Amino acid sequence: MNLLTLENVSKQFSERLLLDAVSFSINAGERIGLIGVNGSGKTTLLRIIAGLEAPDNGGVTVWGGVRIEMVQQEPQLDESATVLEQLFRSNSPQMRLLRDYESVSRRLEQDPASGALQQQLLELSEELARSDGWAAAANAKSILTKLGITDFDARIETLSGGQRKRVALARALIDRADLLVLDEPTNHIDIGTIEWLENYLTAAPGALLMVTHDRHFLDSVVHRIVELDRRELVSYNGNYSRYLELRQLRHERLAVQERQRQKLLKRELDWIRRTPMARGTKQKARQQRAAELQRIHYDSDTDRVAMALATRRLGKSVLAAKGLTKRYDGVPAVDRVDFALEPGDRIGLLGPNGAGKSTFLDLLAGKVKVDAGHIKWGETVRLGYYDQQTRDLNDAQRLLEFIEEEAPLIQASDGSRVEAPQMLEWFLFPRKMQWGRIGSLSGGERRRLYLLRMLIHQPNVLLLDEPTNDLDVQTLTVLEEFLDAFTGCLLVASHDRYFLDRTVDFIIPFEDGRLGKRYPAPYATYRRLYNQERHARSAVDAPSRLATVPPTQNGQAVPKPRAAAATMKLTWKESQELARLETEIAGWEEKQLRLQQQINESGSDYQTLQCLSAKLTAVETSLETAFDRWAELSERQEA
Repeated sequence: MNLLTLENVSKQFSERLLLDAVSFSINAGERIGLIGVNGSGKTTLLRIIAGLEAPDNGGVTVWGGVRIEMVQQEPQLDESATVLEQLFRSNSPQMRLLRDYESVSRRLEQDPASGALQQQLLELSEELARSDGWAAAANAKSILTKLGITDFDARIETLSGGQRKRVALARALIDRADLLVLDEPTNHIDIGTIEWLENYLTAAPGALLMVTHDRHFLDSVVHRIVELDRRELVSYNGNYSRYLELRQLRHERLAVQERQRQKLLKRELDWIRRTPMARGTKQKARQQRAAELQRIHYDSDTDRVAMALATRRLGKSVLAAKGLTKRYDGVPAVDRVDFALEPGDRIGLLGPNGAGKSTFLDLLAGKVKVDAGHIKWGETVRLGYYDQQTRDLNDAQRLLEFIEEEAPLIQASDGSRVEAPQMLEWFLFPRKMQWGRIGSLSGGERRRLYLLRMLIHQPNVLLLDEPTNDLDVQTLTVLEEFLDAFTGCLLVASHDRYFLDRTVDFIIPFEDGRLGKRYPAPYATYRRLYNQERHARSAVDAPSRLATVPPTQNGQAVPKPRAAAATMKLTWKESQELARLETEIAGWEEKQLRLQQQINESGSDYQTLQCLSAKLTAVETSLETAFDRWAELSERQEA
């Protein structure tokens, strides 16, 4: 069933034509990845599809009853609402009931003796039970928790940009539309959350259209790639790996067509020059044919980012850091870290958001002063630091002036000298665009310019902080090729598994401000070894831990609640929640058992097995969240 159709859609901003009479359709159940270079118009196309922006020409047809939900890179949320209130702002019956229940609960807390409010709350509770609304509420909180949002009562105005994005994403996942449109959903999300999101989107019903730079994510989730290439859309069936194969075949075919065009054009022009001009129809037809051949442009695949930069020599001494410590408000972001880099080291830092990775890189780069410890860099080190802030970009400055100030000439890898205009062309900034202001660039184009600014100084040690955020897939591919030939040291903090597998030899976990041991890459090897060691430690600690953790239903252990929580008396609302959780837990356990039975009966049906496994993972996550909350409230009630 067709959900949406674009016909001959065009869109232009200022002098930049982004979309040129493109046509496109999305069918029910399709999972599509949209890729293209930064500034090519991907976000604009998503906004047109979601009805947030109108095309200049052409039409968008959304078939009757189809609902589209878009999560933008910077979503617009109600600043005064709490996280939970924002989640319940939906037109679905369950969300309306939950919204009413939360509203009455707050009023009842202010007036606990009100019989009318108590009766109203009881009626809403019964209606929620009949409509399976409590399961929806538990699922909502579970999704928020998995996305790293645990304070459900926090005001939107207090959240960071990344947290706001995750709240908007949670709302879209909970109240799933017929077509879900996601703009860079993996930005500012750690690997564990990305893996959970992969499983969730793979199992969820409905169609999906998303822009993402995460190629592993594309491989796992989508089964169709659409490339926005020079104002045109090209569709490839399959995931990202299959797209690479098909795209190569397409460009080989187009290269043959381009050679044939050039050969034919040369023959036509020779004929015109050698033949006396006449008014005959054959002569006019020849001229028209030559003019048409000159207008045709086949994609020769040459308009791609290139990085043919030389690298400075690096000596034997690179980096020695001892006891690095940095505190904010008394809390250590980096805690007594020892670290060394040897020539040729290529290391990836991996850890959850807020673990201290960016602070650690800022300390090494001298952007932030250490509270304790010392850092010693080798004498031959020329450091290049690519941070997340895109510092020192003047919006009023022209692109060409910006690069000329940094380095009017650089040495290429073949020994030749390259001027600033050529450098900018390497990074897909054509000559006309080079006279534009930096403030007119898209977010991804700014990141690409910032990357060029760092690399033209020819560093021999690179510190990269989330380099894949906001860079297009094409730029990332060539950056990886550049790093393949890079002979210096590389230290990169990234959640992008594909990028880590391509660029580093070792992975070090960074958690709670401390560095772990080195593990060999790729990511799959690191994860297997890391999990084995963690489970081994858990098995050793199990006897002492079980002695302090009260048993729960079905013999499952519950994490010990925080000590502070035991001293807090339950509110009336929390007492109601505790009673409700016992019913919810029983419901999740029943679903868990039913899914396990279906998996056992699925035999060799791989697609069904994959779908059931993803659903089982989501149910077990909800069950775990409900257990944790039940244990905390039970402990406080007993105290």
